[in-house]
Amino acid sequence: MGTPEFSLPGLRALIAEKDFEIVGVFTQADKPVGREQAITPPPVKILALENNLPIFQPEKIKESLGTIKKLSPDLIVVIAYGKIIPQNILDVPTYGCLNVHASLLPKYRGAACLNAPILNGDSETGVTIMKMEASLDTGPILRQATIKLEGKEKLVDIHDALATLGAEILIPTLKDFIAGKIKPQIQDDSQASYVKTLRKEDGKINWQKSATEIERMVRAFNPWPGTYGLDQGKIVKIISVDSNILLSNNHEIGEIFLNNGRLAIQCGQDALVILKLQTAGKKIMTSEEFWRGNKIKSLS
Repeated sequence: MGTPEFSLPGLRALIAEKDFEIVGVFTQADKPVGREQAITPPPVKILALENNLPIFQPEKIKESLGTIKKLSPDLIVVIAYGKIIPQNILDVPTYGCLNVHASLLPKYRGAACLNAPILNGDSETGVTIMKMEASLDTGPILRQATIKLEGKEKLVDIHDALATLGAEILIPTLKDFIAGKIKPQIQDDSQASYVKTLRKEDGKINWQKSATEIERMVRAFNPWPGTYGLDQGKIVKIISVDSNILLSNNHEIGEIFLNNGRLAIQCGQDALVILKLQTAGKKIMTSEEFWRGNKIKSLS
């Protein structure tokens, strides 16, 4: 069970493993994508089609109980499926349902687990394979793997690294678990934190925050939900910024200015050097292109 690009390395690992037979692939429905709103299958469906695997796309997973019982799986692997699996389905497989979660549980239970370590300036992140329970990301841990963070990673870097890492530990974890070589470790709920599903409005930058906080936000929230300020109510997207913070408190908060030929915006503490941005209805431009062609002096 999986849907987006993040699920693909794990599915490829399962396909390549001769000891496993994939009896079904559950993924979300085809959806309209882009300006043309073309109906597009999710990445997992495309990979499943390429490998002639049975595909199921229920609107509500709870309605698939009968189908799943007929498939009679020994094990269900869930990687970024995007739907809550009810207990009566978790109970179907002989060995239960295992989830590949993109954080070091119990830290960052929930949806935005890829963004959170960047946003919070963490020194590490990783993946957890756990046995699923009906409640969100609370199940006992089978195995974890960690990567170090240098403080310059973007969302795409974390996404790709953890998708690959999860796939690398998936097969040996499944085999060890089935063989009884792993004793699941109960999570310490007192150490748990939750990260909610991000919405577009979460990308609105509060320029009162420090430049360091906003720099992390830009790395953590692009491409989705994106980061932006407002020019008289019109959205100006901040696409990328320099990781080096400009030491400046000589301008009004939100003011756009040049410093040694570099475009910057004053924050609550210090200033942020902007590399790429996009005004409403225009293409993405470099800071130099923006400064030459726009009269915007500040953002709110």
